[in-house]
Amino acid sequence: MPSAPAYSGRSRVTDRESRTKTGSTMSATTPEKVKANDVVDLLRAQHGRIRDLFDAVAKSDGKERTDAFRDLVRLLAVHETAEEEIVHPMARSLPGGDGIVDDRLEEERRAKEMLSELDGMDTADPAFLPKLDELRMAVLTHARAEERYEFDRLGDRFNAAQLKGLAAAVRAAEAIAPTHPHPGTESAAKNMLAGPAVAVMDRVRDMIRDARDKS
Repeated sequence: MPSAPAYSGRSRVTDRESRTKTGSTMSATTPEKVKANDVVDLLRAQHGRIRDLFDAVAKSDGKERTDAFRDLVRLLAVHETAEEEIVHPMARSLPGGDGIVDDRLEEERRAKEMLSELDGMDTADPAFLPKLDELRMAVLTHARAEERYEFDRLGDRFNAAQLKGLAAAVRAAEAIAPTHPHPGTESAAKNMLAGPAVAVMDRVRDMIRDARDKS
């Protein structure tokens, strides 16, 4: 992982403001198609996609709701895993980083518990939408805190080449991440230890489910 360069005094405020203003306009793009120049752009785009999927689930019904919710579960699972493996460890190097990251990890643990409960529910259950709204508020509040306290500060600390390298590392982590929530694996070490086996089980589970749906 690239180390932080000595601070040169050069401000990246313009780039940061651009990301803040354009983050929501990127939200219609799926993470797989995002051509982000750096890790901050990539993660902000994924946050936008997560917001879109929450809206899609809430505004649909039947198979359309089920499909949108499956997309949401998968994106949240791989996104949080990559943050826990790549982004949060880097953010600990920031002033006050340990406290900031510990708060985010606790938020992620609670969100995973809520998502895990929803993942086991029928999307037509009358209790589903109220629980989904509770999760949505928790996730979006968490995302705003990440953007404010981690992403923008990481964007200031690392140069363009390093941010691009971090984006590649996030994509690599997501490619092999579990596709369902697993509360209790919020640290990088726990993700690295349990991740590969859990990811295989999740992906087999998804394949069996998809085959059953098509039969």
